[in-house]
Amino acid sequence: MKPSLQLFALPGLPMVRAGDDLPPLLEDAMTRAGLMPEPGDVLAVAQKIVSKAEGRSIALASVQPSQAARDLAEQTGKDARLVELILSESQYVVRARPNLIIVKHRLGFVMANAGIDQSNIGADGHALLLPRDPDGSAAALSARLGLPVVITDSFGRAWRRGTVGVAIGAAGLPALRDLRGQPDLFGRTLMVSITGFADEIAAAAGLVMGQGAEGQPAVLLRGLSWSGAVNPAAELLRPAQEDLFQ
Repeated sequence: MKPSLQLFALPGLPMVRAGDDLPPLLEDAMTRAGLMPEPGDVLAVAQKIVSKAEGRSIALASVQPSQAARDLAEQTGKDARLVELILSESQYVVRARPNLIIVKHRLGFVMANAGIDQSNIGADGHALLLPRDPDGSAAALSARLGLPVVITDSFGRAWRRGTVGVAIGAAGLPALRDLRGQPDLFGRTLMVSITGFADEIAAAAGLVMGQGAEGQPAVLLRGLSWSGAVNPAAELLRPAQEDLFQ
């Protein structure tokens, strides 16, 4: 059998709200689709529904902006209350210009707006923050569902235009695979090959999830195989001494 990969959007997921128990919702959706977990399956789950279930939606009316937030809001043209949330979720601001704030998130991600989003959250005047511990969230889902889980988000990239799905949380698989020391097709030893396996999964799932009104926040990937020790998505973060873009 030739290698192949199948992707199945899970149908009929309801709008997730704070306090919802995600595993039964995901299990019911897999059952409706006739998908029983098999070896090599991975479930990709959009960050947005994880954050919603964990109660990470904040009413902007409840936010009191600091002077630093007001100053940065004036510079960027953003709502000062949103800027306050961005700063509260960040280690520091990397770059700022009109309508753009790039930060180093408290979890180590370099990203726009600290990953805070106001689209597709179902509540006007609210903003949705990233999960407090995406790897922990993935581990909890994986333990209850009995299969590896990748939590995905959409990131821009310093060296290319356009956003792409990346893993911000992972459990049950090697998020980062170090292939150094293995032979290539001609027996030459690989010297620098380290692959972002969880990011590849997230990007593939993004083709089915979409980023607009598709309403497909969970995708089952079938047909994957891997080797190597399990490690979390935090392993994907580049150490500061290797970062050439800051």
